[in-house]
Amino acid sequence: MTEDALRVLMIAPTPYFADRGCHVRIYEEARALTKLGHEVCIVTYHLGRDMPGVRVVRTIQIPWYSKLEAGPSWHKPYLDLLLLWKALTEVRSFRPHLIHAHLHEGTLIGSVLKKLFRIPLLFDYQGSLSGESLNHGFFRATSPLLKIFKLIERFIDRRADHIITSSDKGRQELVNDWGIGPEKVTNLIDGVDTEVFRPYPQSEARRELGISGHVKLVVYLGLFNQYQGVDLLLDAIALVRKKSPDIRFLLMGFPEKEYQRKASDMGIDDFITFTGRVSYDRAPFLLSAGDLAVSPKLSQTEANGKLFNYMACGLPTVAFDNQINREILGDHGIYVERGNTALLASTIVSTLQNSNLMSSLSERLIERSIKIHSWDSRSRQLVSVYRALLA
Repeated sequence: MTEDALRVLMIAPTPYFADRGCHVRIYEEARALTKLGHEVCIVTYHLGRDMPGVRVVRTIQIPWYSKLEAGPSWHKPYLDLLLLWKALTEVRSFRPHLIHAHLHEGTLIGSVLKKLFRIPLLFDYQGSLSGESLNHGFFRATSPLLKIFKLIERFIDRRADHIITSSDKGRQELVNDWGIGPEKVTNLIDGVDTEVFRPYPQSEARRELGISGHVKLVVYLGLFNQYQGVDLLLDAIALVRKKSPDIRFLLMGFPEKEYQRKASDMGIDDFITFTGRVSYDRAPFLLSAGDLAVSPKLSQTEANGKLFNYMACGLPTVAFDNQINREILGDHGIYVERGNTALLASTIVSTLQNSNLMSSLSERLIERSIKIHSWDSRSRQLVSVYRALLA
């Protein structure tokens, strides 16, 4: 560790690592910082698996809690108290220069450490706490709990010394809707490790999956839930089947059982290959089986990390039209009206029929991922934020 290297304590109130978007950002940030010579320690829940190259410290085992999926839980309060205790002990031994807190709960824990040890606190904001609770159906928009969550969110947002956001939309929301001073917010969107995520031979990936080399294949990678748009995707697949029965779909992610049953009830399961949960290191190989990627995510407050992975693998991508998706894909995305399943289906079909467009987009997306969205450049931006915070 060099003289100017930093010790960074990351607080991750989540079952890290569980092969999903939020966790990928945490891992990529930590690994990229480590490559630059900084020392990172991630304090997290008892669940999840350790990833190579980054030190992880966990809370004590809670045998009855095993939820790996995203979303709020009534178990969170006592899990976060255990996380606070573990973070307190780690601060004393690790002696970090700063705290990098993920999510609102992590920032609340970080604010206690900041006050006790006078350590600068950075909040890694990936979306609204109240917005996420609504997206996951934790409560309804008419519930009095929403007002309480908004008050809690407003309180937490003001605890950090600085905030980084995973999208410019998030930065605008913090400034315009939550009253955070613009000088306290920096947009540092997600990136991609282009050494890990790259195109692999399509024929090899399809052979392993048992998918014919002659069909057109659309891929999806991510969580399976309503706000990710998976219900709408199944509706679109039913429409695609009527228009073009030679198209197949590869749906990767979890929890998938409910959607397998739904696909069977809809009579479209013979057009879909469900893989279940896919590990981070296997994702680029399996993505390479596809001709086209799709992201029907409905949430307009959260980042959309899967797009970076699609891009680096050279997959033309159909996504709902919103500010976050355009920030990532730029002019190289294929956009459809949010929630319009008929248009989603017809766009999938027409794009797969346009081989020249597909080839052109594939080349430009790979170039964009390397030049604009690599974690090498993102990590240097992050260190600049750290230095300014410490100054």
